[in-house]
Amino acid sequence: MAFLDNSGDIILDAVLTDEGRLRLARGDGSFTIVKFALGDDEINYESYDPNDTRGTAFYAIEILQTPVLEAFTNDTSTMKSKLLSIPRTNILYLPVILLNQVLGVAKDSGTNAILVTCDDETTKAWATGDYSSTPYLNGFDMTSGLSLRADQGLNTSEISPTMDLDVDLVETQYIVEIDSRLGELYSTAGSRTSWSYINDDSIASYSLSRSSRPITSTAISARGAARGAVSADNYVTENTSVTRSPDEVIDGPRGTILECKVRASMELQTSTYLFDLLGGTFNLGTSPVVPHYFIDTTMRITGATTGYRIDIPIRFVKKV
Repeated sequence: MAFLDNSGDIILDAVLTDEGRLRLARGDGSFTIVKFALGDDEINYESYDPNDTRGTAFYAIEILQTPVLEAFTNDTSTMKSKLLSIPRTNILYLPVILLNQVLGVAKDSGTNAILVTCDDETTKAWATGDYSSTPYLNGFDMTSGLSLRADQGLNTSEISPTMDLDVDLVETQYIVEIDSRLGELYSTAGSRTSWSYINDDSIASYSLSRSSRPITSTAISARGAARGAVSADNYVTENTSVTRSPDEVIDGPRGTILECKVRASMELQTSTYLFDLLGGTFNLGTSPVVPHYFIDTTMRITGATTGYRIDIPIRFVKKV
């Protein structure tokens, strides 16, 4: 839904998504609104101008006059910036989620995306070809290769990483969304996980939580908290690092780490239908130049506690 105009009478434009219309059409009472969220996708807060000579009333005038989008039914194209309510007023820094391209797979510099190989032939060629230095996820064999890693915490040098992140700011659960037609999630140990649901646009949502871990007497960090042995099947683990180093993308107190692998779908592994329908071709290497099919998509990671969200560009590739 959207507010169309705030200059006079407030007009509220509300439409149902495809899923909402489906539930309403059932007529069985299953259409019940139990939760809602607010967003400010249209607003650019950099338009706030504290130097406006007309006075304080005009500092935010550009923001208040920003046109607001009309409501539309595609749920994947709206509510990308949801508002967050925190009752505490003593918070100086909010946690973020950053892609760790040092300890996890890095983006390809040419495409600015994480590359995922789709079959055995492509993966073997990448391991030996003249573009073997290109970082990529092995989307065919889940028992080898790099993983995707995202770190959470306070990215500020004003607070030491030896400090504990406040409990209510630690992400213990993440929601990961990916196009189910193209790929699915696996753990770093190569175990498959089940999605929570798939929407009408074929976007699969995975709810990944921090697992219980046994506490050992030797697993004591500099923070003074007991740490347990981390299983490779855990998608979400605690970041126990307390030093600033090139390996760490979070400068301040750290929360949790999300790690996973992406397996190419059976459709991408065994055929070129979706590549022809949704993608294209590009060349890799110099001698020889090798053409590859590709499909560009996005993986979205959202922290369930704070609502912080990052979109990670993914490119599925396959030798022609």
